[in-house]
Amino acid sequence: MPDSRSIGLLYLLATSIGWGLNWPAMKFLLQEWPPLFARGTSGLCAALIIAVIAASTGRSLIVPREYVGRISLGAFFNIFAWMGFSTLSMRWLNAGQGALLVYTMPVWATLLAWPFLGRKPSAKSIVGLALCLAGIALLFAGSTSGIGVGKWPGVLFALAAAMLFALGTVAMKPLPIDPLALVSWQLAIGCLPMVLFGVLFERPELSALSIRGGAVMVYMTLVPMGLCYIMWFAALRRVPPALASIATLLTPVVGVFAAALSLGEPLGLRELGAMALTLAGVATALRSTKT
Repeated sequence: MPDSRSIGLLYLLATSIGWGLNWPAMKFLLQEWPPLFARGTSGLCAALIIAVIAASTGRSLIVPREYVGRISLGAFFNIFAWMGFSTLSMRWLNAGQGALLVYTMPVWATLLAWPFLGRKPSAKSIVGLALCLAGIALLFAGSTSGIGVGKWPGVLFALAAAMLFALGTVAMKPLPIDPLALVSWQLAIGCLPMVLFGVLFERPELSALSIRGGAVMVYMTLVPMGLCYIMWFAALRRVPPALASIATLLTPVVGVFAAALSLGEPLGLRELGAMALTLAGVATALRSTKT
């Protein structure tokens, strides 16, 4: 029988693959539905499913009143900003570019720990940031995929998602609430504004969703937002958080290769080099948090 650590690593592997495949899935869905409405609707459905699972297993969904404000603030950083802004970024970027930019968040978390927690960045943190910036510069180098005026909004949204998620990670302490209940509430609170904004301003055409698009929506709801979150928390009970954080570096790798295979996005030496530099920078920053 596999030990607890091995099971945790399997959960992390499955989670990273599920999250990685979500990037080309979102890019495809944007061809039929607007970003905030699509991501928000998927999130609300996932919140309901997770709540049902939590309730059916005897977990309480009741949140003490003193935690409501912190849960709402966490929903802004972890859901609305992270999911909403990263999805918006793909209106201007391809899925691989968006995935690499968004997954620089550990570097920003390490840097933000200085003003918020008094942890001065180490030499490894600075090296990690330099590697990430070099990877980003290489990613957008070249005459055909450079950072022109048309791509700047996407870059800003992706980096805003990464930085705000990092800020929430650094500034907010964990809450003593059941993980499934916490995810369910944060998904509901963070995704509801996306849906409302989408209905009022994006004005989606519900009939525009094809059978294939509907299948993508089902996947986004059940796997990345549902099953993967459950496996993530299950993995955290079996492996150290630092190891879990490093394991998530597989997510943008899966996203880049899956987007190349399914959407025909470019995957040459420049993209591979940019991915290697960016992930090396993130890994260096993560290692600095353990020393």
